[in-house]
Amino acid sequence: MSKRDIILRCEAMSRHFGPTKVLAPLDIEIEHGQIVGIVGSSGCGKSTLLNIIVGSLPPSAGRVLISTSGAEREVDGHGRDRGMVYQKYSLFTHLTAIQNVAFGPMVNETTIPGRAVGRVSGSWSHKRQEHLEKAEALLVRLGLGDALHRYPSQLSGGMQQRVAIARALIMEPQILLLDEPFGALDEETRGDARQILRDLRSKVTVLMITHSLEEAVSIGDRVIGLSKYWNWREQGHTSFPGATTVYDKACPVFAHADKDSAGSIMLQADELRAVVFPSKEEKEGTKDSVLDPKTYCQYWQQQGVSQ
Repeated sequence: MSKRDIILRCEAMSRHFGPTKVLAPLDIEIEHGQIVGIVGSSGCGKSTLLNIIVGSLPPSAGRVLISTSGAEREVDGHGRDRGMVYQKYSLFTHLTAIQNVAFGPMVNETTIPGRAVGRVSGSWSHKRQEHLEKAEALLVRLGLGDALHRYPSQLSGGMQQRVAIARALIMEPQILLLDEPFGALDEETRGDARQILRDLRSKVTVLMITHSLEEAVSIGDRVIGLSKYWNWREQGHTSFPGATTVYDKACPVFAHADKDSAGSIMLQADELRAVVFPSKEEKEGTKDSVLDPKTYCQYWQQQGVSQ
């Protein structure tokens, strides 16, 4: 691998809330166009990591860098280059699907006084039509052409999820962050949602939190595991510094109905389960973890890059 196309970089980035250490200093690099699954047990800092990347939380130390147009800049708040889809889709209940999706460009590109003046001059009507046409194109692409004018209460969970994804995509982010997006969906709808993510590959970089290890491995190009249970005392810490990256590997290429591919997915999911989920003794505090974070963090070595 001659050159790494890095879009996101976390440098010695940590987070604590008062005396509670959530994330130990993390060094993570994400390549452009990847789908990366993020897994780990409850309370290991997965959602905190995404909220720092999207700009909702500042890191307590270190920094997050985004590469746009060949130049890196430090994340210091929200920006159009990052879009977030939360587990609770948070759609506006008083707006239709198409209005929900068109809301972001309206707020970003116009002001309340500007829209008032534009209603008189006619310029707002033209701009509004542009937003609605763009929203419609996205919803049609996501299979919601027949649901443009339905309200959230008239949509299934899977349809609401696709509206939420369209609402994020209309802002043309370089990075799409998904916090447990499939948790409330039935198996059929989950299959449709997984295909949507595969179709986004190379068009946008995706970081996705999921509780399904098989899902993380089968959808993603790469899977990262966070854990609070690692040998931090052996690493020279006198007190618990927070969760860290204990797993980082490439995923097998998913091929539908390919038994060899399915087998390798299950094998990696089993390995991931053994690494990121603690034993009963570790959770009860009767046994220290002996896990060295470097043991299963092999992504860059797999790509032929020394770290």
